[in-house]
Amino acid sequence: MVFWVFGYGSLVWNPGFEFDEKVIGFIKDYKRVFDLACIDHRGTPEHPARTCTLEKEEGALCWGAAYCVRGGPEKEKAAMAEGESEQPFVTGVIVFTSTPDRISNKYYLGPAPLEDMARQIATAFGPCGNNREYLFLLEKAMFDIGHEDDYVIELANEVRKVLGIVGVVPKEKKMSGPSDVSLKSSLSPLKLTTLPEAIAMDS
Repeated sequence: MVFWVFGYGSLVWNPGFEFDEKVIGFIKDYKRVFDLACIDHRGTPEHPARTCTLEKEEGALCWGAAYCVRGGPEKEKAAMAEGESEQPFVTGVIVFTSTPDRISNKYYLGPAPLEDMARQIATAFGPCGNNREYLFLLEKAMFDIGHEDDYVIELANEVRKVLGIVGVVPKEKKMSGPSDVSLKSSLSPLKLTTLPEAIAMDS
């Protein structure tokens, strides 16, 4: 058995499981947002952290990393058959999304003003560390894979302001490094497979 898991939050830098292959890619028509409460890793029930989930948006691209996990002994390559840039590089990818509904999903925080989100992220912490570290590690991970996220940078800069940290990265002058990768390479779109909320792979 071969399956793929797509990470767009902490899985980009810390998958937390053994994998056989890693591919940098994106999913279409979804964007990364910090609208999900975390009460057991980077926050507490009294002071929840804000972590990533996906929000549907026509034309959006969410870059991240896909991990191949092979259940059988043979090294199957069929799932990695390369096609044209208009075709998905990998299909049937497992990805965590949450229901954007406060009634059916008690962990959905919803959008908030940038300043309010920054204050929440700057102060929340839990058994696995603080919320700001999660954000800063995501900012660095996106830089490392060559696909910085303006939203993540803007939010991280606002958190730095709250914390009084100097060295804010201007949005118009992002961290230097590779940022454009041709979609004619192996970095083709990944097909999104939405799973029930219980199968959360990213936090």
